[in-house]
Amino acid sequence: MRYAGLATQWLVMLLLAVWAGYKVDGWLGWGVPVFLVLLPLVALSVSLWKLVKEFNNPQK
Repeated sequence: MRYAGLATQWLVMLLLAVWAGYKVDGWLGWGVPVFLVLLPLVALSVSLWKLVKEFNNPQK
């Protein structure tokens, strides 16, 4: 169940990042969807960093 929760958390986080990137790109009116690509990549990078940090700590 731990990994199912993690997968759901990643899915929601990525969907929110894509939605936010779409809104920011629409608000700025740029021709290239910079934030639509950048925000999900940043969110995924941060979540992977937190995951590695969590698994490297020994559990008590």
